[in-house]
Amino acid sequence: MEEKRMEYARLLIRVGLNIQRGQTLVISSPVECADFARMCAREAYDAGCREVVMNWHDDALGRMRYLCADDAVFDTVPLWRRHFFNDYALEGAAYLAISAADPENLKGVDGGRIIRAQQASGKALKDFDRLQMCGGFPWCIASIPIPSWAKTVFPDLPQEQAMEKLWDAIFSAVRINGDGQAVERWHTHLATLHQRLDKLNALRLRTLHYRNALGTDLTVELPEGHIWEAGNDVTLSGQEYIANIPTEEIFTSPLKTGVNGVVYASLPLVHDGNIIDKFHFVVKDGKIVEAHAQRGEETLQAAIRVDEGASYFGEVALVPYDSPISAQKLLFYNTLFDENAACHIAFGEAYPCLEGGQQMSKEERKARGLNDSITHVDFMVGTRDLSITGTTQDGREIPVFVDGNFAEGF
Repeated sequence: MEEKRMEYARLLIRVGLNIQRGQTLVISSPVECADFARMCAREAYDAGCREVVMNWHDDALGRMRYLCADDAVFDTVPLWRRHFFNDYALEGAAYLAISAADPENLKGVDGGRIIRAQQASGKALKDFDRLQMCGGFPWCIASIPIPSWAKTVFPDLPQEQAMEKLWDAIFSAVRINGDGQAVERWHTHLATLHQRLDKLNALRLRTLHYRNALGTDLTVELPEGHIWEAGNDVTLSGQEYIANIPTEEIFTSPLKTGVNGVVYASLPLVHDGNIIDKFHFVVKDGKIVEAHAQRGEETLQAAIRVDEGASYFGEVALVPYDSPISAQKLLFYNTLFDENAACHIAFGEAYPCLEGGQQMSKEERKARGLNDSITHVDFMVGTRDLSITGTTQDGREIPVFVDGNFAEGF
């Protein structure tokens, strides 16, 4: 187990972030993950990192703050915190986020406080958010187990066994099996993603039509000059990185006003410390005009009201139903993993998936039809019977997904 954890830390630093000699690394981590954060820090220093700077947080204190803090604190962001994120982003520091939380940590918290805190953060951390979306610095999000999360995934097991099972599931998802060859497997995996990406880019599709037995019947128009991208990216300075580990997706951004129909979520969504389940959206001219959920509807409604752009879409991502994560038949209650088990769509901010998009200003991207928001929330839509039909500029229909997986030829 210890050797696998060390290999995982090495994968995140050497491949996920591709840390460069003399570069600063910011690690955001729950206090419960301190041992693993230290592993990552040691690996970064071994790679020549200039300095490792820690940003600790804690589920219990976070919940306590939302329940007990003075109401005014949710409308402001301290100056030191603005400088912490914005200044390191402007410097081009690498950013590792260790994502591990109790899926229902904020259950019962006033949703208005959460929205106000998000809005205040969005205004205060504009430089960080802008540079993160356009490749201004390398960043990587990864997860390790904590007891509250493990018990949610494996409720019938004692805590220690639940933790071991979740570690095993994560190692499988990130292609670590203890032989020290994870880096090589990732290079092979990324090559496969790029073969499919090249085929999609060559098609220059105009629309995608999603259908399945849940009731999804959604048409997504793609902006002129859109490009498909895969899990690995390159910063404006030329540093390769992988934003999410694991990643199985190929993604692009839709035309903000070009999405119409109804889309049903295929898996629960954990958002703002609450579980949202069995939900769907009705969409007209890109805007979510109805949102319904059997569980967590209040949280869902709040999520699409964070700002004007939160009720529009910013990403469509293709993930085969037979992905290694899906094959585990496990609900992780963590979007990082669940979004890589099935096709997903995000409401909120659009990635700059346009030819030359990284060099465009926000105003230029908006003029080209991309959505702008302070939020970006992925939800899963892929099912065993999902079909996605692409229409080319000259009206030809191309099967992209058949029965939940890439059609023959991809």
